[in-house]
Amino acid sequence: MDHSPGFLQVVNAARPLVKEITIQQAKDRLSQNPDAVLLDVREDLEWNAGHAVQAVHLGKGILERDIEKIFPDKNREIIMYCGGGYRSVLTAEVAQRMGYRNVHSLIGGYKGLVKANWPMSSG
Repeated sequence: MDHSPGFLQVVNAARPLVKEITIQQAKDRLSQNPDAVLLDVREDLEWNAGHAVQAVHLGKGILERDIEKIFPDKNREIIMYCGGGYRSVLTAEVAQRMGYRNVHSLIGGYKGLVKANWPMSSG
């Protein structure tokens, strides 16, 4: 996807503030921590087309409104992914501003998960 310069500027400003992890690191964290959550922050249409089997969906458009209801424990480990690892940087950064202390953005996002043969579900 060809991202606009303004979008890339916002993502690049947020990136140093966010912990980014690889797919292997995410796999390890999810297997070692039963309370860790893989959070898909893509739009509803993207989610419905396919998502990681164990993922929970909370789209970027409503994340700030609903994250505290769904995940009240601000110490809970949350690994966020989007389509390619850009929007999840933004959602991880905003979650941190809301007081979440153990948030990560998945490098490569959904595309990376598919490439790594991560178990997927559709619909």
